[in-house]
Amino acid sequence: MSWQQPLQSFGELSQHESMAAHTTLAVGGMATWYFKPHHKIALCQALSLIPDEIRILPLGRGSNLLVSDQGFKGMVIDLGMLNHVEIKGRTLTAQAGSRMSKLAQTAAKAGLSGLEFMATVPGDLGGGIAMNAGAFGQQASDTCLQVDIVHRHGNEETLSKQQLNMVYRHSQIPDQAIILAASFELLKGKAENILHAMRHMRQKRSQSQPLALPNCGSVFKNPEGDYAARLIEAVGLKGKCMGDAQISNVHANFIVNHGSASSDDIHALIALVQHSVFEKFAIHLEPEVRILESVQ
Repeated sequence: MSWQQPLQSFGELSQHESMAAHTTLAVGGMATWYFKPHHKIALCQALSLIPDEIRILPLGRGSNLLVSDQGFKGMVIDLGMLNHVEIKGRTLTAQAGSRMSKLAQTAAKAGLSGLEFMATVPGDLGGGIAMNAGAFGQQASDTCLQVDIVHRHGNEETLSKQQLNMVYRHSQIPDQAIILAASFELLKGKAENILHAMRHMRQKRSQSQPLALPNCGSVFKNPEGDYAARLIEAVGLKGKCMGDAQISNVHANFIVNHGSASSDDIHALIALVQHSVFEKFAIHLEPEVRILESVQ
């Protein structure tokens, strides 16, 4: 019996799914397989059925992901059903498919501080943990206690943030493991003050970022002691276009899709920025966006 039929008892399985429909940049070719597990237990049980030669890719909102125009030769696992959030005392625990904005709102209403920045981050928690997302001087590792993962063959494990070596925009997740949930230890505060801080962050973000067009958030990590946006402006690339992709006129560390940009267009802009900034400043800008090549 093939593995596909029993897998369907644990969720929805489809073939040749357009990744452009599942990333905030709205680019990318087809995924060979696309699987939506019914819930966490179903996901853990299903993993053992997927042949080892099929590479897996966990996916939330796809807000920090650039997929090749040739697509992904493997199985995308949609974590959208893993969205439960709960609070016990000062500890908030959320599943990986929970929107970070929802976490910020839930914590704020409970009078808990430490996740305010998540109100401005468009992705889901799994991706936020994987990249140690941050903004406005906060990042996930500030309050993270532990992270639950499931390994490639279905065995679960809980790791502390120290075990994950969480640093600026990076966490060391074991290869082919999937983040299931994370817990945060927060501080008591006044709900109205926390909500006010979140509103201020959202307002500042809306004024300084090109939110009306498809984008992946910050394209490059900030080099130590400097800002990627400043360097990109300094080499005269703000507003530069390749096809329908453009280095935003609003914020130079954003690349926007004006409607029909290809992944190749965005790759070309990324390469141009890296070359130009290195040539002028001898600084290598490291991508913050996860670049997924078709060979993976």
